[in-house]
Amino acid sequence: MVRIIIIGYMGAGKTTVGKALSRELGIPFYDLDWYIESRMRKTVAQIFEERGEEGFRKIEHAMLHEVAEFENVIISCGGGTPCFFDNMEYLNRMGDTIYLKAAPEVLLRHLQMGKSVRPLLLGKTPEELHEFITTQLAAREPYYSTARHTLDVNLLDNYEKISQSVSRIREMLDI
Repeated sequence: MVRIIIIGYMGAGKTTVGKALSRELGIPFYDLDWYIESRMRKTVAQIFEERGEEGFRKIEHAMLHEVAEFENVIISCGGGTPCFFDNMEYLNRMGDTIYLKAAPEVLLRHLQMGKSVRPLLLGKTPEELHEFITTQLAAREPYYSTARHTLDVNLLDNYEKISQSVSRIREMLDI
């Protein structure tokens, strides 16, 4: 049974790497935020707006416990998922956790290029975004660093490098 759980800060490439790994291994991929949106029939942004971050984190915790029970699966978690409740300990018990690690400058560049709405980033200037990412990443690093594996994704900027990352994950996990 394969259960690979990808964690890291928003913009690190969790969904991109997870989808590529899923295609290569031929096993299903679940993005936890998409799973939540599908189950709740609302966007993450709408849930944040209606229930606040605390309300969202409770829903996220419950949905995480659902999807992490699936077998032969690759899961990408939201950037904050490992940092609440006992989520990181639970993830490490449930499967092979991989932290996609990137510098704040790389994450900022990825987030500025991204098309999706990120509730925690709305209304921030580029300078405020950099400060926010740097501060939040430092606070989250103690959780992320408990993953079983860490993959540097600072240069995850083209298909060849995505493919190399997938190969490195396969080597790490011997699959």
